[in-house]
Amino acid sequence: MKNLEALKYPIGKFNPPAEITAVHIYSWIADLAILPQEVLTAVNHLSKADLATPYRPDGWTVRQVIHHLADSHINAYTRVRLVLTEENPIIRPYFEDRWANLHDAKTGDIMLSIAILKAIHERWVTLLRTLKAADLQRTYFHPEAQQQFTLAYLVGNYAWHGKHHLAHIKTLK
Repeated sequence: MKNLEALKYPIGKFNPPAEITAVHIYSWIADLAILPQEVLTAVNHLSKADLATPYRPDGWTVRQVIHHLADSHINAYTRVRLVLTEENPIIRPYFEDRWANLHDAKTGDIMLSIAILKAIHERWVTLLRTLKAADLQRTYFHPEAQQQFTLAYLVGNYAWHGKHHLAHIKTLK
């Protein structure tokens, strides 16, 4: 059996560069732009049984992961807009595990969440491509982490987040 840590983090944990450059930002935005299509491609061959399969012992099912991506990235998109329109906003965390255990996340049509992901990412990427360097240095406060982060960090973290869960989905191949 694979190491549990490797199953939880198949691409490793997010490790941002010490200095986030424009090259990083462009690359991360490109990752966000293609994620919905990559998710769709990864699930095209999956059966209902595959979608009901956890990606690791005691983990979410693939269906829950797909719904989580939509839920999480809706929140991320909202956070970007808050950061751009408020001074150092305190973002609102949410209980991801509880959201993933709601009926729609456990049984709902994955194509609905893929459609959400596609729409949110189109809006999000369109917005991100307009940002100036100063915008990316704007900050928010995360009360769970008790830490302030930059918008640049958020972009990288969610580009990683998409790839992280895409790797979970692809483990069923």
